[in-house]
Amino acid sequence: MEISTFKVKMLAAAQDNLSLTLTDEQLERLFCLAERLVEVNKVMNLTAITDEDGIILRHFVDSMLISEYIEPNSTLIDVGCGAGFPTLPLAIIRPDIKITALDSTEKRIRYVAETAEMLGLRNIKAVTARAEDHAKLPENRERFDFATARAVASMPILAELTIPFVKIGGSLIAMKAKGAAEEFEASRSAIRQLAGANPLQGARLIEKSLKGSINGENINENRTVIIVQKLSSTPKTFPRKFAQIKKSPL
Repeated sequence: MEISTFKVKMLAAAQDNLSLTLTDEQLERLFCLAERLVEVNKVMNLTAITDEDGIILRHFVDSMLISEYIEPNSTLIDVGCGAGFPTLPLAIIRPDIKITALDSTEKRIRYVAETAEMLGLRNIKAVTARAEDHAKLPENRERFDFATARAVASMPILAELTIPFVKIGGSLIAMKAKGAAEEFEASRSAIRQLAGANPLQGARLIEKSLKGSINGENINENRTVIIVQKLSSTPKTFPRKFAQIKKSPL
């Protein structure tokens, strides 16, 4: 990658999709993140998207789409953070929020932690643990203003893995592409039991568009942000063991 070309593309993509003007420092960090992602991906399976345009749109901008729904100076847990999306791009553009990056795969968490250190990001804490176990610990349960997840599980399963982390009054922000409306309908029971919310009142679907050019081809892809506000405490019986969650979603 060539840094000047990357900066032009990244700046244009942020302005077109987010109405956001990135600082030069943010652009440089994003460039370093892109280079590191490609380099580490040669020896570790982090992503199938390794071209410059794809990284900018489908990783970086896609991760940033939820920024406007996160209040200033909030705490957020990214459940199943994988290769650091949305954790790393969010941390770059939102230094005011404190992010806990959670994943059960140690090598991925090590990558996220080392990358955060390399980029000088002080607002990321990387943790290796299973969500259903981590949410049972008193120091983590109902402690975060927001929980988020990207490409982790269907909504009924995802709700049980994330909502126990969220404070009363906080929100789950689920990042979805295809089939979001159907998943939302299927998660009504889970939302009621876990968040005390009537899905028609305490949850909403926000349609987003991811547009730009990838390798000279214009794209316009649908994205959906599902926001579930937590209205009451999650019963202590949740989350269950993952095998049970998967076998019998709420």
